[in-house]
Amino acid sequence: MSGNNQNSQDVPVYIVDGSRTPFLKTAGVPGPFIASDLAVQAARPLLSRQPFEPDKFDEVILGCVMPSADEANIARVVALRLGCGEHVPGWTVQRNCGSGMQAIDCAVGSIRAGRSHLVLAGGTESMSHAPLMFSNQMATWFGQLNYAKSLPNKLTTLLKFRPALLKPVIALLRGLTDPIVGLNMGQTAEVLAHRFNIGREAMDEYAINSHHQLDAAQKEGRMGEIEIIYDHKGNYYDYDNGVRSDSSIDKLAKLKPVFDRKFGKVTAGNSSQITDGAAWVILASEEAVKQYNLPVIGRIIDSEWAGLLPQQMGLGPVHAMTPIMKRQSLKISDIDYFEINEAFAAQVLSCVAAWQDSEYCRDELDLSSSFGEIDMNQLNIDGGAVATGHPVGASGARIVLHLCHVLAQKQVNRGMAAICIGGGQGGAMLIERE
Repeated sequence: MSGNNQNSQDVPVYIVDGSRTPFLKTAGVPGPFIASDLAVQAARPLLSRQPFEPDKFDEVILGCVMPSADEANIARVVALRLGCGEHVPGWTVQRNCGSGMQAIDCAVGSIRAGRSHLVLAGGTESMSHAPLMFSNQMATWFGQLNYAKSLPNKLTTLLKFRPALLKPVIALLRGLTDPIVGLNMGQTAEVLAHRFNIGREAMDEYAINSHHQLDAAQKEGRMGEIEIIYDHKGNYYDYDNGVRSDSSIDKLAKLKPVFDRKFGKVTAGNSSQITDGAAWVILASEEAVKQYNLPVIGRIIDSEWAGLLPQQMGLGPVHAMTPIMKRQSLKISDIDYFEINEAFAAQVLSCVAAWQDSEYCRDELDLSSSFGEIDMNQLNIDGGAVATGHPVGASGARIVLHLCHVLAQKQVNRGMAAICIGGGQGGAMLIERE
């Protein structure tokens, strides 16, 4: 089914501005920012340059997969901290890796339905603050101890304690594992590498290019969407710090496979990095653009959400992009630039291969033949999540925002942002530069 019906698609929805934090690579310990801190620091400079007050938003929508215990409905928490006021509703969405894009799509739907004219939408994630949880056995022991009223009963319960009960459940690892098929996300990348015969060297070369492209974009000042953020100790952060400008084939070749140690090809070097970050865009109706004389950096033309086998979730982008291309009567050559989130190098390369595979296009995408080949010079030209990192709630918003910047910098008109989603889904948005 179409993500938006034909009548509503006639209602223009504009991206008028946006910003994001640097994406900060985790170091095995909680980072300096929780998810709401990241979202607030990304939004403050964005809102300060607008010709309207924050309370003029009709709603705030934020994607987040793992908010902390103090961030229930994190969108509302952030909206209040930003000074949007008690009358501006805030709500949180969760579609795994697509959460930030989902927030934007929800805003599009609200504007096209006439319920909203100005929406702040985006995503945030502090993966370094993913909780360590107790096991059910430990929780049961705590509960029994709490309900033991007499001293003998308490002593009996205390004697049942075993050090093994303290073994934590790592929420991040559980969250990155599909509970239906029992595969973690890296293992799904291995499935695709096998299906499309993606070699280790091709993955490593792709990863190196991602780092080198991001390094070049940083040095040439092409990451203008990034806002400087400050922690409570006075430190500042102004660039994606997971980039490795010295990345090389020789260095990556020394890394061992992580997810299939005996036969695998997917390593830490050709996978996205675990990071903390937030990204926002401001979406506006035509009426709001005119009322506040807002600049327009992009117009959202179409969007799509797709489902597929969870063990092949990395192919979600082609399943989401294809219906848009068909609806809009577009060929690959009609798209000036693609931003496909790099969960894994193998995953992006498999998406490129799938559109060239006649059998896959026929059997899985309902096409009469292969769809065609994406020019690699038009794909993720400033690097992607292999280099920037992949804070899952924020990445979908990041690629939409950065695509708008790419279209402006290159003075071209049309781009596609797409993302694979754990659980076997994909999301895509077609954006044009006004």
